[in-house]
Amino acid sequence: MSSKIMLLTLALTVLAVTVVESSSGGGGETKYNYELSGSALTQLYNSRVYLAERMKRPLGSWSWMSGPFSHSGVRVTLADPRVKWLIHKGDGFGKSSQTVVVNAKHMSSRWKVVTTANFKGTKKVADFVADGGSDYSLLINNCHKASLQMMKKRKH
Repeated sequence: MSSKIMLLTLALTVLAVTVVESSSGGGGETKYNYELSGSALTQLYNSRVYLAERMKRPLGSWSWMSGPFSHSGVRVTLADPRVKWLIHKGDGFGKSSQTVVVNAKHMSSRWKVVTTANFKGTKKVADFVADGGSDYSLLINNCHKASLQMMKKRKH
């Protein structure tokens, strides 16, 4: 019984931090509205990805990160022009999808590269967003699962 209460307390703590972070911006990139629309959004989603970097940062104002006590996403560098965008997922991040794309110039310095993959234009930004999934769930469909899915190379 004691271990169940401890696990529940831990889960609620992570949930509380996640809710505070998604509403306050946590890392500086989600509290601003950098939405594109119309043809600019279509052009971005159809852009080919040259390089992808799976990235992590601490939650909220924490100075450390470990496993689920972090936030992750994928920073992509477009093939042409070589512009960088962050694709990440969180509760309440988007309107029709919880996986969103923001200009990487708004990322805080707290993000650290975990892995890098050269996609050589084989995937588009839209593929990364689709791989991230539209729905969010703290335990089974979170930012970590989404970023790992995004980094998988597609078989042709």
